Amino acid sequence: MTTSLAALAADLTQRAEIGAEDVLALRRLVWQDGGVNVEEADVLMALNSACPARATEWVDYFVEVMCDHVVHQQKPAGYVDDAKAQWLMKWIDRDGKVDTVAELELLVRVLEMANAVPQALKTYALKQIEAAILTGEGVTRKTGLLVGNGVLDKGAINDTEVELLRRVIYAQAGDGNYIVSRDEAELLFRLKDANLNAGHSAQWPDLFVKAIANHLMAHAAYQPLTRDEQSNLDAYTADTSVSVLRFVSRIFTGKVDARVSYRNSWDDEAAAKVDAEVTAGETDWLTGRINVDGAQDVLETQLLNFIRREQLRA
Repeated sequence: MTTSLAALAADLTQRAEIGAEDVLALRRLVWQDGGVNVEEADVLMALNSACPARATEWVDYFVEVMCDHVVHQQKPAGYVDDAKAQWLMKWIDRDGKVDTVAELELLVRVLEMANAVPQALKTYALKQIEAAILTGEGVTRKTGLLVGNGVLDKGAINDTEVELLRRVIYAQAGDGNYIVSRDEAELLFRLKDANLNAGHSAQWPDLFVKAIANHLMAHAAYQPLTRDEQSNLDAYTADTSVSVLRFVSRIFTGKVDARVSYRNSWDDEAAAKVDAEVTAGETDWLTGRINVDGAQDVLETQLLNFIRREQLRA
């Protein structure tokens, strides 16, 4: 970290405020070497916690630079390892919860941008959003990256909260990769049950019904490369000694391995039909969730009707 960055950080911390002009200064200082090292990242995380008064430009800058550090500045790029995930959660969890919109937006954007993250990071993000929705406490912002009015409502699920849930559940990184996991489905049921008698966003029923149906019936035609496969592929493509002729010959002799393979199944129609069938185990789980309170509510009725229609189309 440069002396000028240390001096600016000390000044901002003392003032407990980050203005628009300060964001510009930070951009010049942090990006001057083309990257963000661990020491600089620590400084930015500390500033976010120490300065309750922040210009709107801060959130966009903070999310941009920290995503670059967490997601892209490691090998292979796009794969967040356990160390980076633990570093991020440790910083955010210093006071036991996500308490700024910048932290929440950073969590969501990391999940959206990364090819893969440790499941612990996605679970952590979901728990933070669930807690914020159930308590009505946490981050707020009137404009910017979050949709709606930026306010979290206790006892209701508003536009802001629906969009947060949608982004995290369908983020490409984490368990399932676009397929809603059992943990995510359980979360949605808990939120529904805790907020049955409140006014909700018009988007909430659609998210709940389609996400639960996704968990029970969706088929994943594509699975991204694992971290090791991507590392091998990166090393292979970076090898300047590789001969095009030798590469082609390996394809036709069946010797191409994970270093040059793209794991995608093109014969998915049969598999999709199988996945669309709700199994006995899935039926037992769904019945158990519906019977938790001894009655079938409106959203559960919509869910069952949606599943029936989808099965008829399959």
